[in-house]
Amino acid sequence: MESPIIQPAELLELNPEEFVLIDASAGSKTRYDESHLSGAFFADVNTDLANIGDFAIGGRHPLPTLEQFKTVLKKFGIAKATQVVVYDDKNASNAAARFWWMLKAIGHEKVQVLNGGFNAAIKVGFATNTAIPTANKVEAYPISNWNLPLADMDEVEMASKTSNQTIVDVRDASRYAGLTEPIDLIAGHIPNAINIPFTENLDDDGLFLAPEILKQRYQALLANSKAENTIVHCGSGITACHMLLAMDYAGLAIPKLYIGSWSEWSRNNKEMILAPKP
Repeated sequence: MESPIIQPAELLELNPEEFVLIDASAGSKTRYDESHLSGAFFADVNTDLANIGDFAIGGRHPLPTLEQFKTVLKKFGIAKATQVVVYDDKNASNAAARFWWMLKAIGHEKVQVLNGGFNAAIKVGFATNTAIPTANKVEAYPISNWNLPLADMDEVEMASKTSNQTIVDVRDASRYAGLTEPIDLIAGHIPNAINIPFTENLDDDGLFLAPEILKQRYQALLANSKAENTIVHCGSGITACHMLLAMDYAGLAIPKLYIGSWSEWSRNNKEMILAPKP
């Protein structure tokens, strides 16, 4: 089976005519306009990879409808057999992993995330420019469902009150502890959630740890929880996908994703673990 991660040197070897390159740098359309990898389309995390509405219903980045996602894929010229490579400027911690998960969830086989993202590609000499490519004309992508496992708020609430499932919060430790919250209204975490920061999937150079290291790490951290009993979340369902990508890279089963994440949970009067008062 093809690795979900492609190395920068491997990207250089691909025929540009035989794959679709996606720049999914969250919030960085300005950077894309100034310079992006040659041939890359820009995927907007807010409009292409989410259907934003009331944050209390689905969080800050709920999934788009299947019809909306069909339109996005057609816009980029992505058909069922298309090879897709996705990158961002945050070492796949933002929308690159989310786009990867969404494609995998509709059954797309040929999708990889660029290890190290934009900067790593530049280091190996991949060309950059400001040109906006023209997409191949393709038929509407046949999508029937999101096929990777999802958990909704009700399931997470049940898990927060029992020991039947493991809830994993991939935000950084200070946000989990409720010491800081730069985005959402309340700082804290879901009861019973454990903290495994997504940044621990990367080495000092911002590259994914080797698959065998990731495998050992997650088998130890989640020793008592099978994938079907593990729910992963973050702030809004974006960086949680980084952990799912890392686990797939390690050859492990992909756990459930709680799309609404803390942004939904914290807006619904649910029980929360807040930072202790000084």
